[in-house]
Amino acid sequence: MDFTRLRLLVELERLGTMAAVSEVTGMSTSAVSKHLAVLERETRVALLVPDGRRVRLTPAGRRLAEHAVGILARVETAQAEFEGEGAPAGRVHLVMYTSAAPVVLPALRRLRDEHPGIEVRLTEYESEQALALLQDGLADLGVVYQYSLLPREFPGTLAVRPIGTEGLLLSQPSARGDSRALTRRRLREFAGASWFASPYRGDEEALVQRMCADAGFTPRITHRIENLELCEELVASGVAVGVMSRLSVSTRRGVTHAPLGELGGVRRIFLAGRTGGWAWRPIRVVARYLHEAAQDVLDEVPPTPHA
Repeated sequence: MDFTRLRLLVELERLGTMAAVSEVTGMSTSAVSKHLAVLERETRVALLVPDGRRVRLTPAGRRLAEHAVGILARVETAQAEFEGEGAPAGRVHLVMYTSAAPVVLPALRRLRDEHPGIEVRLTEYESEQALALLQDGLADLGVVYQYSLLPREFPGTLAVRPIGTEGLLLSQPSARGDSRALTRRRLREFAGASWFASPYRGDEEALVQRMCADAGFTPRITHRIENLELCEELVASGVAVGVMSRLSVSTRRGVTHAPLGELGGVRRIFLAGRTGGWAWRPIRVVARYLHEAAQDVLDEVPPTPHA
């Protein structure tokens, strides 16, 4: 059903005469009559009956007018939202990797308080899986990363925006390491150590292999662990060493974190979404809040774009 015809029906129910509807809409009475006749054909129900020289709504006509009031109100709300006049509202499916929590959680708290009409549905995925979901349209927005020494090729259907960088650290037992920036000579001291790496993030293992090869040895990756607390338990116990991002480490006793510096590069953080999806205001607002939250925890954060 055409929205214009529904509006004419609502006005007729409100004003009572075709002439009054003609006056408020600027249409001729014959045009109003023709539109309402088409609406009757579309609904296959009699909406009007003659009442002397006028017409009145049938019970079906009055019922459709009641529906039309709600329909047109929702249309106007949607138009205002998409034109930036109303408060943004809608559900945004956000995918993120685990250690992005210091960026994501402050943004979600602000959104809850300032934009209650936006419902964020959060799911944890590593970047490779997150990008596949975004590309397939199964998620709306993603917090993803790549290592600067191992650039990732993003799908052409996605628009990717940088929000900062994160330093990388070597987690080592305090008894045999210090917190100074790592050098190749000091890295070679761990040539005989057991290393941990994620069983799910192939790029993390590739980074360890590349970094150690640059220092002149092949690392012995013994432990494949995803849980960050368990990784630090292994380090504190003197059982393993490994690479961790700055946002994922704690101040656990017995563990020292040394910056990798140029040996390991940095982790570059991005917001990714389907190219067409960025036009939807709730996605732009969520992205802006994530970008602003990144200013407090990431390095090299670019200026925040307007939502």
